[in-house]
Amino acid sequence: MAYTVAVIGTGAEPENPGRDGYAMAYHHAAGYENHEECELVACADIVRENAEAFADEFEIREEGIYEDYGEMLSEAEPDIVSVCVPPAIHDRIVLDCVRSPSVEGIHCEKPMDDTYGGARMMTQEAARHDVQLTFNHQRRFSDAVRTAKELLDAGEIGELERIEFSAPVGIFDYGSHSFDLCNYFNDEVGGEWVMAQMDYREENVLFGTHNENQAVVLWEYENGVHGLGTSDSTGEGGPNAAVECHNRLIGTRGTIEVGPEDGESALRIRRAGDAEWEAVETEDGMHGWEFVDRSIAENVRCLETGEEPELGAENALNATELIFGAYESARQRGRVDLPLDIDDHPLEAMVESGDLTPAPMAEDE
Repeated sequence: MAYTVAVIGTGAEPENPGRDGYAMAYHHAAGYENHEECELVACADIVRENAEAFADEFEIREEGIYEDYGEMLSEAEPDIVSVCVPPAIHDRIVLDCVRSPSVEGIHCEKPMDDTYGGARMMTQEAARHDVQLTFNHQRRFSDAVRTAKELLDAGEIGELERIEFSAPVGIFDYGSHSFDLCNYFNDEVGGEWVMAQMDYREENVLFGTHNENQAVVLWEYENGVHGLGTSDSTGEGGPNAAVECHNRLIGTRGTIEVGPEDGESALRIRRAGDAEWEAVETEDGMHGWEFVDRSIAENVRCLETGEEPELGAENALNATELIFGAYESARQRGRVDLPLDIDDHPLEAMVESGDLTPAPMAEDE
């Protein structure tokens, strides 16, 4: 089956991608180009020069270049849309795509949205309109992650008891990957409660949204497995020094580390009684643009078969609930029981109210 594809939010040309965009639209487009059943037919960006450069790169015809994504949806009538804009406008654009008659699938960048209410609404409306909505938690498709899950499911470390992570930048941005992977390892079980504390003394704004400087998060899943997450955007060690790996799986008979900071391997295991860690060979580590290709290929396959995609909105919302639950715990100064019943972004709200007054970002940041 053939699908026409459009991209919203092309961004600037990816000569020097950085923390303000990472040229994700270009990586999405490359994934569609690598899929024989997908054809890029249109793109939209509020800066026409950006859209024109993107169209030139991917051989999109002149009539497929737009500044207004609404016009693009109406005129190009794409089957699939990739949304690569900042999270503060994810909900508005995704909802417009969901309600567009031609759209069957939407692949949106993470984090889901800058409010929990927006994330919940997107999930609800996509289900109501029978549109496949996915979010780009592409690190699930790392071979190191997949192999770790295979080892866990094979009982190599016994029964899972705790999952840990360390995240750079903040739990809202990079932490969306971190929580998503924790949920993946724990078979998408929902959370029971969250308790967190964080520090935000220096402004840390990514894609227009505040991220804390440092955080420690503890939570429990409905099946009794516990989670422990840390974040540190300061580069000073901080809470991340307590975990020192991308993800750690602690079982009744051993431990698996994904992305250990020793840098000697992408994956290692130590079973009960082992004196040393055993490195596990994998095809790749935690970082690679090919993961986006794999994500898109899986999304298209699920669109064809009607299967629920791994990157589906429900799974993304489970991770997002833990993120905003952590911020709500910091706001309440106590444990937050789930399901989460808020609509805003607690960290943003605390900054806007003056409860938190981070010093301005340095000009070179």
